[in-house]
Amino acid sequence: MFFDKTRHNLPASTDMATKTPEEPYECKHCGKFFNHLSACKQHERIHTGEKPFTCKHCNKCFSQLGNCQQHERIHTGEKPYTCKHCDKCFSQSGLCKQHERTHTGEKPYACSHCNKSFSSSSHCREHERIHTGARPYSCKHCRKRFNHLGNCKKHERSHTGEKLYTCKHCKKSFSSHTYCKEHERIHTGEMRHTCKHCNKCFSSSSYCKKHEQTHTGEKPYSCQHCNKCFSQLAHCKHHERTHTGEKPYRCKHCKKSFGSSSVCKRHERTHTGEKPYSCKHCNKCFSQLENCKRHERTHTGEKPYTCKHCNKSFRTSSTCKQHERTHTGEKPYSCKHCNKCFRRLENCKGHERTHTGEKPYSCRHCNMYFSQLAHCKHHERTHTGEKP
Repeated sequence: MFFDKTRHNLPASTDMATKTPEEPYECKHCGKFFNHLSACKQHERIHTGEKPFTCKHCNKCFSQLGNCQQHERIHTGEKPYTCKHCDKCFSQSGLCKQHERTHTGEKPYACSHCNKSFSSSSHCREHERIHTGARPYSCKHCRKRFNHLGNCKKHERSHTGEKLYTCKHCKKSFSSHTYCKEHERIHTGEMRHTCKHCNKCFSSSSYCKKHEQTHTGEKPYSCQHCNKCFSQLAHCKHHERTHTGEKPYRCKHCKKSFGSSSVCKRHERTHTGEKPYSCKHCNKCFSQLENCKRHERTHTGEKPYTCKHCNKSFRTSSTCKQHERTHTGEKPYSCKHCNKCFRRLENCKGHERTHTGEKPYSCRHCNMYFSQLAHCKHHERTHTGEKP
């Protein structure tokens, strides 16, 4: 389309070196040019913070109509986009296209620092931040920074307590859509993700990827303070806090602080008594998913973890690692008070309490306190008569 200067009352001498007929609309705040008025208006809202679009179902506001419509589908459940290869439906066009690449194997986005390729541009950008260390997203409530917008939003909900996503089966609420979907699969038993190496199935993509790394030995995340490498980013972050002493997660019931969100949640269940995980083979319930999985293997006899040195198999990864240290002699945990070293973290923590006198475990039936969980459990059975 031809852009007529005289018709728009522009002087003949106007400098069009950056402002071209193809991009006639200029941002009032930063001078950036756009080829559509709507794109310019949308960009200006980054500067003004204006959010003119409101969800019909709640009072949440958005700067872009498309984002508002996507959000409304969380309420309505509408999924207008269907995969060409299967009947799976999606609420967003981008998610549908990304899913279709799981059928075609297409990975059009390549990391600019290594040769790794991705099916999604956002996943590629997130990966590149591992190389650059960029953390462009900051929490509105504290100064913590994140390399992923979703993680930043999720963290902000730890301040606000907001839980947008509700389980269809038990009405339990979650701060993360991913957590909600993973929880719902506990009810449905759905296992959508299969390991490429051993055909084992998982309810969550993240669990499947974690498991696959036990086959490949890949450890892409390295500690900023030492050269230790990890297969999972969360484990790396958790390890780094052993250097910094940071404990950003606080129990709602007793103000105790933790370096890991999952450890904090696990601790909170000692107050609430909640046991959300139930065995598929009997009615026994557990407060921790790992304990439930471990218990289920007593029914199935499965021992998926094998020692690198003697081929002995184990039901749990931690037991396997502890056993491997009997071969290597490694004792990675040292007491803060006397430098005594231990193969197991629990033994180190238990030993440290002999110095501090701390007794964090209390009997549910009387006021007696214990320095070790096993001693507390053993004592509680004197009340219940339970035989383990």
